[in-house]
Amino acid sequence: MTSTASHPIWIYDTTLRDGAQREGISLSLEDKLRIARQLDELGIPFIEGGWPGANPKDVQFFWKLKEEPLKQAEVVAFCSTRRPNMIAAEDRMLQAILAAGTRWVTIFGKSWDLHVTEGLKTSLEENLAMIRDTIEYLRSQGRRVIYDAEHWFDGYKANRDYALKTLKAARDAGAEWLVLCDTNGGTLPDQVSQIVRDVAKELNLGRLNVENDLNVSMLGIHTHNDSDTAVANALAAVSEGACMVQGTINGYGERCGNANLCSVIPNLQLKLGYSCIQDNQLARLTQASRLISEIVNLAPNDHAAFVGRSAFAHKGGIHVSAVAKNPLTYEHIQPEQIGNQRRIVISDQSGLSNVLAKARSFGHDLDKKDPACREILERLKDLENEGYQFEAAEASFDLLMRDALGYREHPFELKGCQIHSDMLQGVSKPYSNSVATIKVSVNNQDILEVAEGNGPVSALDAALRKALVNFYPEIADFHLTDYKVRILDGAAGTSAKTRVLVESSNGEQRWTTVGVSSNILEASYEAVVEGIEYGLLLESSAKTPLSYSPALKER
Repeated sequence: MTSTASHPIWIYDTTLRDGAQREGISLSLEDKLRIARQLDELGIPFIEGGWPGANPKDVQFFWKLKEEPLKQAEVVAFCSTRRPNMIAAEDRMLQAILAAGTRWVTIFGKSWDLHVTEGLKTSLEENLAMIRDTIEYLRSQGRRVIYDAEHWFDGYKANRDYALKTLKAARDAGAEWLVLCDTNGGTLPDQVSQIVRDVAKELNLGRLNVENDLNVSMLGIHTHNDSDTAVANALAAVSEGACMVQGTINGYGERCGNANLCSVIPNLQLKLGYSCIQDNQLARLTQASRLISEIVNLAPNDHAAFVGRSAFAHKGGIHVSAVAKNPLTYEHIQPEQIGNQRRIVISDQSGLSNVLAKARSFGHDLDKKDPACREILERLKDLENEGYQFEAAEASFDLLMRDALGYREHPFELKGCQIHSDMLQGVSKPYSNSVATIKVSVNNQDILEVAEGNGPVSALDAALRKALVNFYPEIADFHLTDYKVRILDGAAGTSAKTRVLVESSNGEQRWTTVGVSSNILEASYEAVVEGIEYGLLLESSAKTPLSYSPALKER
């Protein structure tokens, strides 16, 4: 699939409606507004805001955007066609759509005869009338209409002639976009190509008129990922003339999700030569992906294509060595184009190339002949043999390197910790109340603090912060974002060695630290302490960056 076209593909984001239907996502009004503004800054042309009338929160969302409009995006209200056997002008759902005040409205209608007769319990002719009446009414009220042909591909395969009649009804009534929806997500790319090609021919729809910049195709595509082909299906539709792609950030959506715009956009723009958003906006794609994942309270997918933290990570020594010479050897695009960055992964399989590359990424300018390189590599392999895992805990590895290089600065010294936990019998189920007592020294001053938590790690973290926050106020912005525990030798039973990974954040950056011990509290203690130490290091490095030279180790 190749293209030299530079004409635009119109991106339509439905994260706020279709994406919000993903299990585990619940967006507040403020969440929706933050996401909308992020999408607007990203240059997304169409942002579907929700279904006003069906959800009070969506009504408020549209009101808020009337008060503080977006900079460039068209906000779109979403609704179904009118109900059977009534007049569109009298349908309260459509009145709510008009009250939302958007210039564009997306209406979905039934393409599959099965849904008409079994779902709506009406006739095929009445369904066509519902499509026509709804769009004509909205057009008469000055609205521009996008028509989403729900279950299009299943309907086409079941009854091609009727499915085409529904599209023609929408087109003749004044819909400016006809969007073919693979609602069940079961269609494969070759079928999408063939069906979109047939629709374009049957309805005499062409591509964009590049010279006049007029959209004469009016074809769009909306795919779901139940067969893990949503992105491929969207690209296949574009290759056959579709000029609008609907999807969601990070592929959020019901069941298995929707077409992931974080993959769709760079594929269209960088691989196929279409114009979706500005290059400087594309360079913010990774940031937008991760910020939105934080807003919806889901951990970012580290292995996501393009925007994932591991998308440009290199672990094998041969790979690392080659990438250092020419990134094209193992990278399909420049990570900076989409706002990502190259990472060198460190593990017990690492060679000196990995250590040197990883050291450079942290600002340590090492030479291969420097004895410190061998020392770091040997220490790395010894610790990983004990159960540590540094490919997932790069903050701990940076501290390890600084220790070996002789300039790890300890902002505080731990002198002891005690944790006491009670299992309290509540009304419904027992719960744990923990108290941690910690003693630390800062600038030769000893501090003793006590804090409670809903578990021993929570209490430990709270006590440590309480002891340090007066000396390091920035700690107030640090928080734990993830806590993972893995048993390394299950056959040892309750005396098994445990690895704890703690992810921390200051609201802008994330970092991960690791602890290992046969005592889960000791392992947690190590990871939490290093997490706070590294956060302080990031804060101080932002003010006074430090680079390594061999002379530093001689201090």
